[in-house]
Amino acid sequence: LSYNINAEDLVAIGPYSQAIVAGPYIFLSGQIPIDSDGRPLQGSIADKTRACCKSIQAVLAQAGSDISKVVKCTVFLSDMDHFDEFNQIYQTYFPHKPARSCVAVKTLPKNLQVEIECVALVNGEQPRL
Repeated sequence: LSYNINAEDLVAIGPYSQAIVAGPYIFLSGQIPIDSDGRPLQGSIADKTRACCKSIQAVLAQAGSDISKVVKCTVFLSDMDHFDEFNQIYQTYFPHKPARSCVAVKTLPKNLQVEIECVALVNGEQPRL
């Protein structure tokens, strides 16, 4: 069983769902720092990372879960010079240290500098060790 999740205050910039629930997992599409009209947010990489993490929280809340249930993140940065500043904010949202990959990409949609996608457990599910 799976279903689409689209948080009301967030906008997708393409033909995709913000998340899909499949079994005990929630698969989030990449969250990017844009406003409710789809325009890129201004500010530092810290500001943009914070915006991505808040979007992740909103999508997970819509799915009935929360950021503490994230088990895997994939991070896309347009410039690895932002890695340290990104991590300073990221670790405040993910103190439980989910598995993560971080890759540099040539460009992101709308010339953005950061995108974060995640996989989380549905609330109530526990990781199987």
